[in-house]
Amino acid sequence: MRSVTAFPVVLALATFIALAQTPSGPYKVIKTAKTGGAGGFDYIYAEEAGRRLYIPRSGATAHISVFNLDTLEPVGEIAGQGGHGVAVSAKTGHGFSSTKPVAMFDTKTLAMIKTIDVQGGPDGIMYDPFNDRVWVFSHSSPHATVINAADGSIAGTMDLGGAPEQGQSDGKGHVYVDIEDQSNVAVVDAKELKVTAHYDLAGKGGTPAGLGLDAKNHILFVACRNPQVMVMMNAEDGKIITTLPIGRGSDGAGFNPKTMEAFSSQGDGTLTVIKENSPTDFVVEQTVETPQGAKTMTIDGKTNHILLMTAEYAPPPATPPAAAPVATPPAGAGAPPPGGRGGPAGRGGRGGRGALIPDSFTLIEVGK
Repeated sequence: MRSVTAFPVVLALATFIALAQTPSGPYKVIKTAKTGGAGGFDYIYAEEAGRRLYIPRSGATAHISVFNLDTLEPVGEIAGQGGHGVAVSAKTGHGFSSTKPVAMFDTKTLAMIKTIDVQGGPDGIMYDPFNDRVWVFSHSSPHATVINAADGSIAGTMDLGGAPEQGQSDGKGHVYVDIEDQSNVAVVDAKELKVTAHYDLAGKGGTPAGLGLDAKNHILFVACRNPQVMVMMNAEDGKIITTLPIGRGSDGAGFNPKTMEAFSSQGDGTLTVIKENSPTDFVVEQTVETPQGAKTMTIDGKTNHILLMTAEYAPPPATPPAAAPVATPPAGAGAPPPGGRGGPAGRGGRGGRGALIPDSFTLIEVGK
């Protein structure tokens, strides 16, 4: 029998007290839209220029749901393509979904252009404006597949030294990726496709699942699950500046340079807002109450609103059913994310909840 130290309990209590004492602030849920639809879900992506919101749905009827970013009304879908997330190149008008194979589509017509064979298990995805490339992340090797947005050709693959979660580009040739199982941030030369450093969280944070970047002031915002903190880190040398408490179950983060605020979305029904007063001064500005399970997010840079999503689930069965064999999806259909963020078992198979209640999928918009 292992001994249990008091440290995690004290830390969890301190985090809870800090969150409970956070004063009210300017943000609130300003709109919800129960859009329904079948299938699991993972990442949500706001395309600011095209005013569209993309959400891949996994399962037997895999598809990418597309919404009007201003009204949250559905505008169409890309049938037969699911996956985890979407990234868009505004320069080329090409969109990509992190399924296997990767789906490449036209953002104006939503017509498929082609599929791109990749290795590993596509999960997270990001667009890098530095050289108009899309990065597809995988927890298994290769950890990153880099695709030229213009024609869908593969520029290269990379080993990031562990399981990547979220990436950010400074637009100047540096890509930062939080490595969940190694509790560090990988620094990548976007031109040479080489890892130049790993910034260790040094026990201040662990299991990083979200990442934001203030590119102007070179500040990384690393959202961690264990302990539940946001780690502010110098992007130039990896030195830790400070940490602040966040909620439980962070699975997404971001930074808005217009408001100088970082955000972390959590599955416990909270959205943490951290204000950057200066490159060395940060405070928890607000803890916004959101629906349970809304743990991934995206920022609309035009309105400064944050978009999240969730769904309702039936109670877990009294006796968990035996695991069924997983069928291989047809080419281009996309694989349902095993234990994905929107799956019945939660991220990485954790948690215990029943089936998704039909047509309960809901979009949430947070703003001032």
